[in-house]
Amino acid sequence: MERKYLDFEKPLEEIEKKISALEAGRKNGTSGNVEDIVLLKQQLTEKTKEIFSNLSDWQIVQLSRHPNRPHTLDYIENVFEDFIELHGDRCSADDTAIVAGIGKFRGIPVAIAGQQKGRDTKENLYRKFGMAHPPGYRKARRIMKIAETLHIPVITFIDTPGANPDIKAEEEGQALVIAENLMEMAMLKAPIVCVVIGEGGSGGALGIGVGDRVLMQEYSIYSVISPEGCASILWKNQSAVEEAAKALKLTARALLDLGVIDTIIPEPLGGAHRNWQKAFELTASAIDEKIRELKPIKEEKLVELRYQKYRKIGFWREGVNKNE
Repeated sequence: MERKYLDFEKPLEEIEKKISALEAGRKNGTSGNVEDIVLLKQQLTEKTKEIFSNLSDWQIVQLSRHPNRPHTLDYIENVFEDFIELHGDRCSADDTAIVAGIGKFRGIPVAIAGQQKGRDTKENLYRKFGMAHPPGYRKARRIMKIAETLHIPVITFIDTPGANPDIKAEEEGQALVIAENLMEMAMLKAPIVCVVIGEGGSGGALGIGVGDRVLMQEYSIYSVISPEGCASILWKNQSAVEEAAKALKLTARALLDLGVIDTIIPEPLGGAHRNWQKAFELTASAIDEKIRELKPIKEEKLVELRYQKYRKIGFWREGVNKNE
């Protein structure tokens, strides 16, 4: 896969090009000093640390959408074993924006569902840019009910700009289907671990996002609306996206502080897109930890604790009646 760079990553691109040129020269026996390569690699590490130590919320939004970032199928292929994809919602159709099926996680049978984006225009059109229609959410729910029957954990991967907003989705009852998923997941008698691996956008994310443990990768986002949408509505100006991103509190750190998520999964230096294998390892370790936490809890108690978890989210302040 061709490595792509965001604007603030451009300094890293320059250094990596120099390293590649020197390494190619060494292979050809024409040029390339080992010491120069070592120094450049040290420089690359230092520059990466410098850039990523002071990211703005908008830059984190850009990282969550990075074209080289691993997607749901990449995690399924590298973190799970014996995955069998199941198609269709047993009602109307199969939605390719959501991948779902049964597999094994470190020897334990699990149910898996997640949004899947594409890598190029053709694949994005096939995957609907990771924006599911009602059949996709029904398919995910079907897999979850199978997990309940088999008494196995559910793991969801969230990576979508939002549910598909086209006319067909509305005609098929998009809002109702998502609401039904929220209700079913809230009452599901099986452990649920939700992992935000990129964009967690609006109701599209919530449709597979109700869980006993909600995890977010370090440079992922989770929000009721995109910064672009927020800027358009509140500021009436797309140039306000950076301000909107900050106001939305959509980063993993902000959401952990607010109690919306339970755990931040650290990413490799420079982000998951720069070291897939390390990202897989860190994510697998976090999932393993949560499954071990949930395993001893009885199903009925699990549902009650899930209910209480969501009841506690949010802050409020009682007003004072000035007439009293």
